[in-house]
Amino acid sequence: MFSRERLANAIRALSMDAIESARSGHPGAPLGMADIAEVVWNDFMRHNPANPNWFNRDRFVLSNGHASMLLYSLLHLSGYDLSLEEIKKFRQFKSKTPGHPEHGLTPGVETTTGPLGQGLANAVGMALAEKILAARFNRDGFNLVDHFTYVFAGDGCLMEGLSHECCSLAGTLGLGKLILLYDDNGITIDGPVEGWFSEDIPSRFEAYGWHVVRGVDGHNPDAIGNAVREARAQSSKPSIICCRTVIGFGAPNVCGKEKCHGSPLGREEIAAARKVLEWPYGPFEIPDDIYAGWDAKKKGARHEHLWNKMFCAYRERYPGLAEEFSRRVSGHVPGCFSRRAEEYIKELNEIAQDIATRKASQRVIEEYAPYLPELIGGSADLSCSNLTNWSGTRPVSRTSRDGNYIHYGVREFAMAAIMNGMALHGGFIPYGGTFLVFSDYARNAMRMSALMKLRTIYVLTHDSIGVGEDGPTHQPVEHTASLRLIPGMSLWRPADAVETAVAWKVALEDESGPTCLVLSRQTLPHLKREQAQLENIKRGAYVLRDPEGPPDALIIATGSEVAICLDAAEELARMGGYRVRVVSMPSVERFEAQDAGYRESVLPPEIAARVVVEAGRTSCWYKYAGSAGRVIGIDSFGESAPGKELFNHFGFTVRRVVEAVLEVLQPELRGKG
Repeated sequence: MFSRERLANAIRALSMDAIESARSGHPGAPLGMADIAEVVWNDFMRHNPANPNWFNRDRFVLSNGHASMLLYSLLHLSGYDLSLEEIKKFRQFKSKTPGHPEHGLTPGVETTTGPLGQGLANAVGMALAEKILAARFNRDGFNLVDHFTYVFAGDGCLMEGLSHECCSLAGTLGLGKLILLYDDNGITIDGPVEGWFSEDIPSRFEAYGWHVVRGVDGHNPDAIGNAVREARAQSSKPSIICCRTVIGFGAPNVCGKEKCHGSPLGREEIAAARKVLEWPYGPFEIPDDIYAGWDAKKKGARHEHLWNKMFCAYRERYPGLAEEFSRRVSGHVPGCFSRRAEEYIKELNEIAQDIATRKASQRVIEEYAPYLPELIGGSADLSCSNLTNWSGTRPVSRTSRDGNYIHYGVREFAMAAIMNGMALHGGFIPYGGTFLVFSDYARNAMRMSALMKLRTIYVLTHDSIGVGEDGPTHQPVEHTASLRLIPGMSLWRPADAVETAVAWKVALEDESGPTCLVLSRQTLPHLKREQAQLENIKRGAYVLRDPEGPPDALIIATGSEVAICLDAAEELARMGGYRVRVVSMPSVERFEAQDAGYRESVLPPEIAARVVVEAGRTSCWYKYAGSAGRVIGIDSFGESAPGKELFNHFGFTVRRVVEAVLEVLQPELRGKG
């Protein structure tokens, strides 16, 4: 027979052995939280190890991702496709057990965690998605969407400012199916936390509007179980269960100390721990009865079978809703959207309207959103500036669950991380807005969007010194270049309404990763295009103006600077018969993903006379300008003045572009004028 204590000790043993084998890892939290994990997973979690993607499963998030062996032990023991051999390869190259949990790599890992606090915010997004999706699809007798989101977090997660942002919003929205189990062990890497983390956590969460279960013995299964039942009974508030634990529980010489947080215990300490825990088995040895006690496959299959049976009855009663639910869960946009988007782009090309791209973006949302009920928007308290709202906006609130827009408040980081959680949950395509300059606040969550290949869309307005009078604090100069550095992040800086509509369409159809839409505050002129040019926008760069005969020079530009470059090319033709090609490159990443033949057709290698123009840092553009070319950009902070005046001051003028082209065509002019 097995006991709860032995079930929990299996987690401790696997964690100690894997970390010792790797000579690297964090044993403290897996040993300290093993009892909590055993109760949650064996008594409460509804999941199916044979189908980790069963939609109505409970979500489990390990926000303190350094405790990854806790999660890997749970997955292995309960029957997921995570073998003992993979446990033995913990932290090794190409294993399914990396140092921190990675979504998409290890079956059963709901989100990539490690940067503290982000898993907690992801869990808020998952619980929010569950609440909204349930309001849209559940009917009397058919709780199609009905699951809990459990999240483990430690002191480090709750120190991060992000935890304040997301937990405050979770309380305001009344996310009753979110349960946070707080590992209150009083230890971080630097030692006992009372010197730098002394607030009253239960009172803090009560102030957020959470249900708080205080003072739970994190090593007492009965107390833990009673606390979870109490939390599950709270339908109108998220819950935090404050569990007092001992870090490194069972390791007699290091438990309760920072030493066991992030270093292997060593063979002698592991041997001593085995005696304390009464675990007489060898490294990586788990008795059959323990495996039997943990095995969740049969129970999980039953949960999924009952849900599938309910869904079949639901489909008979509500065939339209069932079809839409299945499509939403698949993540594929409907064909009617793609067809309408193509028509709209052609219509815009004929309208010839001058408009700020942020305003164009709002009109695109207005046009696309009715075809995409999964689209859920929001803004970090800048809706009227980002223009992320539209006529069909229905804000989500504590009492209004069936909404499609989230007022995140001034919480950029939480917005991005919650969007990640909603994308991970499924059933939604989230987008959220802020000023481009404030993407710094959200950057780490945006990086995680790319790392997890999530379809999240960031609407980043006020994209340059064109912001004007608000001055350098609000004028992004390095941000566009910085966001392009994130692997897997697609960034679009459109030049007019047409490019904006294409960028949105590409972002919405792209299931492989996130997109940044970098949009102007100021009005931009409509650019004339032929049909072939219109078709090529989606390829990231295209020839917008071509002279008769072979080009003498080539100008590449993005966003608000494209129109200036078109005027400069015309001026060069008038003044000296210079043949200049102008290339609009709204998305560098998209262009670089094209085949070599297309790239060379747009940017022929033989044209060495090149000028690149973008109102931002210059460094990333020299790969296109080449050693003989010039880059017109900004390598300083901005100034406080009207936008037009700043564009003149910093050289974003027809005259300066003309001079730069002449300099690359006639090297003897370099430095003159």
